[in-house]
Amino acid sequence: MMKVAIFACLAGVALCAPLTELTELTEASNLFTQFKADFHKVYAEANEEAMRFGIFSKTVSLIAEFNQHHAPTEGFSMGINQFSDMTDAETKSFLNYDASAKQVNDVVMLDATNLTSAVDWTTRGAVTPVKNQQQCGSCWAFSTTGSIEGALQIAGNKLVSLSEQQLVDCAGPSYGNKGCHGGLPDNGFKYVEKYGLEVESDYPYVAQTMKYVGTCDTAKQSEADGVKPGKISSFKDVTPSNCTQMMAAVSRGPVSVGIDANCAAFMNYKNGILSSSCGTQLDHAVLVVGYGTDAGSDYWKVKNSWGTVWGDDGYIRMKKSCTSSGRRLHGGGGGGGGGADGICGILANPSYPVV
Repeated sequence: MMKVAIFACLAGVALCAPLTELTELTEASNLFTQFKADFHKVYAEANEEAMRFGIFSKTVSLIAEFNQHHAPTEGFSMGINQFSDMTDAETKSFLNYDASAKQVNDVVMLDATNLTSAVDWTTRGAVTPVKNQQQCGSCWAFSTTGSIEGALQIAGNKLVSLSEQQLVDCAGPSYGNKGCHGGLPDNGFKYVEKYGLEVESDYPYVAQTMKYVGTCDTAKQSEADGVKPGKISSFKDVTPSNCTQMMAAVSRGPVSVGIDANCAAFMNYKNGILSSSCGTQLDHAVLVVGYGTDAGSDYWKVKNSWGTVWGDDGYIRMKKSCTSSGRRLHGGGGGGGGGADGICGILANPSYPVV
């Protein structure tokens, strides 16, 4: 019997323990029972549960195989999360970054001299706790609020959690967004420039498009206690496919980016530095909150919007393919760096708000 080992860090479990002999049906069944409890999974009927168990078993086998044979050389590991019983079509519903709507904006060449070797805005009070978009394709709204929250704090304001639901409800088709069905951080910035943005507690997230009486809550929109209209004066693009300029931008604050997240390595990521590129078909918006080096491997630190049970407490570190000096890009795309656009296209469409 093949022995396999996997760290299954399940929500609600205090300790992570290695699971052996995962090919045993009984052990897979026991793990599935624990998974259902930890992630509050309830299935309508026996046929659906059987189907979910089949998907879950295949996912766990993939994770076990990777962690046993590839994790030591790849530098990252995979783990069970809320997506482990979902079909590819279902997971794609979480990936609604509308790359086709991206327009070229103002680009300011940033001073890239004397860049520090590491930046982490989570340790400097500029990043709110990890949030969860749930089953709504509103990643673009979370990337928008995250970069604005950081920019305001760095400019001397108190860190406050801003309302993604207001963007989902109000920054709709007239701004090029489609609520739970996709959008762009850039379009979110445009809305906030004009209307400002409420704090999360006053316009809470419900993970549905236009939940409030079928339309934007204009009364809450007009209050805008969190960010007054005009407080965000504009937004800028980081020079695309330029690792040094991206470092310079992140050294000034969190940056909104689009990535290609539609691959097993990203969806099942648990910890370490992701070195396997998903390609460059951008489909998910996230927030770059820092960069650094771990055991000689450079990385971008990225905040996701899938809750703390996903990844490394809601974060992922992704391979950064600058030279050691950070002054130019490596040639080609070796080592999983993704070429000029970076791993998973992280350097293709970066942008940030201006306070």
